[in-house]
Amino acid sequence: MAFPLKTVSNLASADTRTDDAFWAVVPAGGSGTRLWPLSRSAHPKFLLPLLGDRSLLQQTADRLQRLAPPERTLIVCGPAHRAAVAEQLPRFPESSLVVEPSPRGSGPAIGLAAAIIALHDPEAVMGSFAADHEVRDQEAFESAVSAAIETAEAGWLVTIGLTPSRPETGYGYIESSNESIVTNGNGASYRAMRFVEKPDLAQATAYVESGRFLWNASMFIWKVGAFLDELAKLQPDLHRGVTQIAAAWGTPGQRQAVADVWPTLPETTIDQGVMERSGRVAVVPAEMGWSDVGDWHGLAEILNQDAHGICGRGDVINARSRASLVWSETDRVIALVGLENVIVIDTPDALLIADRSKAQEVRGVVATLKGSMRSDIL
Repeated sequence: MAFPLKTVSNLASADTRTDDAFWAVVPAGGSGTRLWPLSRSAHPKFLLPLLGDRSLLQQTADRLQRLAPPERTLIVCGPAHRAAVAEQLPRFPESSLVVEPSPRGSGPAIGLAAAIIALHDPEAVMGSFAADHEVRDQEAFESAVSAAIETAEAGWLVTIGLTPSRPETGYGYIESSNESIVTNGNGASYRAMRFVEKPDLAQATAYVESGRFLWNASMFIWKVGAFLDELAKLQPDLHRGVTQIAAAWGTPGQRQAVADVWPTLPETTIDQGVMERSGRVAVVPAEMGWSDVGDWHGLAEILNQDAHGICGRGDVINARSRASLVWSETDRVIALVGLENVIVIDTPDALLIADRSKAQEVRGVVATLKGSMRSDIL
C-alpha cells in the first residue's frame, strides 16, 4: 500500500496582505535529532518534505508571504545549509540569507536579524517564526499575527501562545494573566506572567486544567527598537556584538566583523535570555492547528492515516497491525504483522524501529552515535 501525502496549499498566487513596516525572520537551524535517521545534520528537518511535496521551510515561506515579501524576509541559517536554502527558495534575494558561522542559540541568530532590520527601518515591526513547524489554519495564523503586531506597536514584546489540546511534556508553556492589552477583531493580547520549561506529566496536566497556560510556539513579534532596547538591558554583551556585526553588514568589512565578533557572543536562547526576564512581554492566545513536528510520534499525529491508523510513506503490507508509522526512503517492501504503536523508518544506511510512546528517546540514539564517532550516519 502506498500512503497518500498530506497536501499543503501553496500561497504563491494568493492576494498579498503585506504591511510595509513588517519584516519576517525565519531561524533555520538545528538538526532535528528526534527525527533521525531521516533528519541528518547535512539535511535537517526544515529541509525535508514531511507534510507534502514542499519542505517545512518552503511551507513556512508560503505561510509568511502575505505578511512580508521575500525582500523583507530574512532566513538565518548555517553555512552548511546555505546552498540548500537558496535552492529551495529561489524567489528570495541573496540579501535575505543571513548566514551564522556557527550555532550559538536563537539569541544571537534573532538578535543579529533584528539589528540588521533596524538599519533598514528603525521603526519596523519584526516577527520571528521557526522554519520547521506546521500551521494548518492560515487565517487564524494571520489573525494572531495581526493582533500581535498591534500589541507590539504599543511597545510590548509579544509571543503567540497556542491553546493546549493535551498535557504535553515536550513543549514549554506560557502563563497568561487576565490583564488585557489589545482586543480587536483579530484577537486579544494579555500580559504574560511567566515562561515554564518542559514540565512533567502531572504539572502539564495541571497547567492545561487551569486554563491559564498556553504552549510556547516560539513565535515572537516586536518593534525592532523595543527589542534591541530590551536586549541592551538584559544581554548587553550580546547587544553590543550583534549591533557591531550589523553595522558592517553588506560592507567589505562584514566578513572580518563576523569572524572577530561572532565567536565571542554568549550562547543563549531568546526565551531564556530575553522573554523570561523581561517585564514587558505580552501573549496572544491562538488556535491554528500548530505542531512543531518534533518527533516521529508527533508527525504520525498529523499525517493522513488509513482505516487502521497506519500512516507514512512507502510500499507497506499490513497484516493485523494498527496505529503505526512507516516511512521508507528505499524500494524495499515493509511488512507489518500484528504490531501496534510502532515506528519504522527505513533509509538506505540506517533503520529505526521504535515504540511510538518512546519517540522522544530517538535523540539518545543520536547521542550514542556521536559518542561512537559515527558521523557517517548523523
